[in-house]
Amino acid sequence: MKVGFLTASVSRRAGGVLDGLRRLAQELAAGGTEVWVAGLRDADTESDLALWDGVPVFAGEAIGPAAFSYCPVFGQVLTQQQAELLHLAGLWMYPSVACRRWASRKHIPYLVAPHGMLDPWALRNSVWKKKAAAWLYENQNLREAACLHALCAAEVAAIRAYGLRNPVCVVPNGVDIPDGGATGAAPWQRVFPQGVQVLLFLGRLHPKKNVANLLRAWARAEEAAESLGWRLVVAGWDQGGHGEELKSLAGALGVGRTVWLCGELFGERKDAALRQASAFVLPSLSEGLPVAVLEAWAYRLLVVMTRESNLPEGFENGAAIETGSTPEEIEQSLRELFALGTEARLEMGRRGRRLVEERFRWPEIAAQMKQVYEWMLGGGAVPDCVLTPAKFRMGVSQGQ
Repeated sequence: MKVGFLTASVSRRAGGVLDGLRRLAQELAAGGTEVWVAGLRDADTESDLALWDGVPVFAGEAIGPAAFSYCPVFGQVLTQQQAELLHLAGLWMYPSVACRRWASRKHIPYLVAPHGMLDPWALRNSVWKKKAAAWLYENQNLREAACLHALCAAEVAAIRAYGLRNPVCVVPNGVDIPDGGATGAAPWQRVFPQGVQVLLFLGRLHPKKNVANLLRAWARAEEAAESLGWRLVVAGWDQGGHGEELKSLAGALGVGRTVWLCGELFGERKDAALRQASAFVLPSLSEGLPVAVLEAWAYRLLVVMTRESNLPEGFENGAAIETGSTPEEIEQSLRELFALGTEARLEMGRRGRRLVEERFRWPEIAAQMKQVYEWMLGGGAVPDCVLTPAKFRMGVSQGQ
């Protein structure tokens, strides 16, 4: 089997899509599937190519408007590599056009993974651009896919609400379990007093992550946080200048004593942050299935998150505190976190670790996806993770 992955970015600028796609490709390659990846080149591509160890990556320069990013390298790679099946990660840009055209020309099946881009909040963001893209090419691309990939039940509902009735495989993101090796100094070692408890946000700085309301909530609860030895660290790369907006907001709120916006954390610095944080927070307005939360659980961290993070398993298994999206709701959740005893907090983190060990390990997830690929190529019965149109109708009749 030879599978080609097409995506907009092969660097950290893809956010959680990078880790999800990269680790899936690497696990498939390790299991004997021939895979390659084509993406668009950006300012971080060269520094991040090493992350794809074991998988050939082709990154090309985009031409024309960045919102579309036409890239000739896709046609060249598709011609040279001759995939039997294509896996498209993400929507609304040139990779969608290249995927459908090539699959149609060569009569091969393709899978589309929206990665949360059909969720209601995502569709309302840049709405006119997406409506134009949908009319010009994306709706046809989605309708002709042999299979769509949903990360969770909520994404299945979003796909259905968009009007699509293709088969949908429900396969989550995965996570690597960290070893017990030594760690370096915490990135905040020289910023905060020794012995403080750190609540960590780690992800791209984008309005949908709702960090602005997290900062507003922290300002409301800062006195309690400071008295109980808590600090907030916001780590992530700045997308579209939103990081600078957050720094200005933190200054206006006067939370500089207890909040640190530290910029990007990768590699050993990221590992040290996750090992030495006391809890993790994701107050997001919209997610597919956030790798950041899975990573936090893998490091045995309690997580404070919204329902929109699409990991209800965390609430069901006592590994997460639920928060809303408003400053008032987030403040209430922060105070709930501060009131927890140390042992209760650690136990919630241990439950998160057990959860990812049982349900979100990459070898099992890659095996599921390989079954989907084999079925798409005509190799046997429909996998259990695939919802066919008949199953869609059954779900509707049962009110699902």
